[in-house]
Amino acid sequence: MSTKPQWFLIETEQEYNAAIVRYEEIKRASKGSAEHKEKLLLVHLISEYEKSIVELPEVDPVELIKIRMEDFGYKSADLAKEYGDKGTISKVLSYKQALSLTMIRKFSEMLRIPAESLIKPYELKNSAAAIS
Repeated sequence: MSTKPQWFLIETEQEYNAAIVRYEEIKRASKGSAEHKEKLLLVHLISEYEKSIVELPEVDPVELIKIRMEDFGYKSADLAKEYGDKGTISKVLSYKQALSLTMIRKFSEMLRIPAESLIKPYELKNSAAAIS
């Protein structure tokens, strides 16, 4: 019988990495289980640690997505796999379509970007000129 890890506030990179590893192990835990409760705690602890060390650049949401994609080594196809539509991802990344609430939720989790950073207003490129 293995002993359950005891979690405290994450204060070091080593503790952070251990929390990420454990989260990956239990991320699909059944709701209501001890692992599910541990997962919820880890999400909170990881998020708080990331907020304390990571200063996200002051850029628009699309640029922030592109930066985090690069950080994680993701391509637009990886985002499309998560969201389900390659064409829409392409339009969003080229400023021709706004992020939807579903995209914000999925990309916030996938790219570890606070949702509030993805809901900031930003300019879309005028696609009407391309139509005429």
